[in-house]
Amino acid sequence: MRILVTGAAGFIGSRFVRGLLAGEYPGWAGARVTALDELTYAGNLDNLPPAHERLTFVRGDVCDRDLMNDLAPGHDAVVHFAAETHVDRSLRGAGRFFHTNVLGTQVLLDAVLGSGVQRVVHVSTDEVYGSIQEGSWTEEWPLAPNSPYAASKAGADLVARAYWRSHGVNLSITRCSNNYGPYQHPEKVIPLFITNLLEGRTVPLYGDGRNVREWLHVDDHCRGIALVLDHGRAGEVYNIGGGNEYTNLALTEKLLELTGAGPEMIRRVPDRKAHDLRYSIDESKIREQLGYAPQVDFDEGLAATVDWYRDNPDWWAAKPGMIRAA
Repeated sequence: MRILVTGAAGFIGSRFVRGLLAGEYPGWAGARVTALDELTYAGNLDNLPPAHERLTFVRGDVCDRDLMNDLAPGHDAVVHFAAETHVDRSLRGAGRFFHTNVLGTQVLLDAVLGSGVQRVVHVSTDEVYGSIQEGSWTEEWPLAPNSPYAASKAGADLVARAYWRSHGVNLSITRCSNNYGPYQHPEKVIPLFITNLLEGRTVPLYGDGRNVREWLHVDDHCRGIALVLDHGRAGEVYNIGGGNEYTNLALTEKLLELTGAGPEMIRRVPDRKAHDLRYSIDESKIREQLGYAPQVDFDEGLAATVDWYRDNPDWWAAKPGMIRAA
């Protein structure tokens, strides 16, 4: 068996590749893996094993039609992670997000047509749903994205759905809550706050810190994706969550405690434009249909994540393109 993973040197994609190579996903034990990544600022070859007999790395852009047409044939499945993902960057310049996330998905799925690929999983985000004051989103919830990033992912989801409906591509979509864990680029809130605190820097907390996010360890996310890859139904969407909802202030207080810092290290900054107040997903579908259940306790996973960044300063100290807080 051969599987193509796009965005394979990024945070979540690389974790999925490492899981494939380690035999963590029984349906793909022994599979050969093609890892595609453009190696933009957030892609890092150090996230992948330096050498593995079942791993082939290809540096390239998912929007490169000729490359994708050459690459897709011979693979049994594709898991599509490749995307621009940082909300703040999308607010400063949306073009790259729509180009990569929407056009890249369309180019990839064009390449899949007639290639012999039997299965596709398109990895998306709960941010396509917008913001919810109470309750939790089911997969049938209307899409109402509020940032250019979220809008570009919603567009990609609709492209994916159209290729299932129009061309019969055996494709499922996953939508996850906020991920955390080792190897996450330090522009995202948890690694940014951890690395700032480890260096004695303050942490920039948006507004009053009341915004609520649901947190999912990257290991649990990848286990969910593997379940959808093996057992998900074509044309279906599956929410993957961790069930851990915290305000940004409560999360910050946990990180202060884990790094031995005090509340004086919190620096209030003006709120983000159109900042979604609360995310919360209903994951009962994937639990009931596919047997998914998160395994990583949030407090334990967060402590282990802090330890990883503390133990690996060479990985994060000089990341190219990183947005550093003062």
